[in-house]
Amino acid sequence: MKILILCTGNSCRSQMAQGWLQSFDKNLIVCSAGTEPEKEVNPLAIKTMSNSGIDISHHIPKSINEYLNEPWDYVITVCGEANDNCPIFKGKVRHRVHIGFYDPSKAQGTPEFIESEFRRICNQIKTKMYDFYTDEIQNGDGGPTCTCGANRFCRCN
Repeated sequence: MKILILCTGNSCRSQMAQGWLQSFDKNLIVCSAGTEPEKEVNPLAIKTMSNSGIDISHHIPKSINEYLNEPWDYVITVCGEANDNCPIFKGKVRHRVHIGFYDPSKAQGTPEFIESEFRRICNQIKTKMYDFYTDEIQNGDGGPTCTCGANRFCRCN
């Protein structure tokens, strides 16, 4: 099972989502990339994940261009901009899913508040990635759960 997580900067949300998904199942191939990758992973994302017991300090932001020709079981966008600007993949993509999160690197305020935003988003990512993992990976295409016919990640309701 190959999963690509896509964000704009590939420095925060996508890196955390990659870390969480990989922690649920070491047999998954989980990569992350950005449409406009930053130079490094956000230090607060690394710290927050480390506090959760997951080491992403070795991760580096990568460009989506590195992955466009590969086949993917899932391409998951975790930010609206990446969802809106998701490029065309030349490789086969079985499922494209959007599970969006607020960007904690945009938080302003005291250092304590900013760290609390990273923790909050990290916990949201953990929960949603676990839901995705159990619904889509473990139970395999369990069928739609939204009245519109989409899976539980649909935001139409």
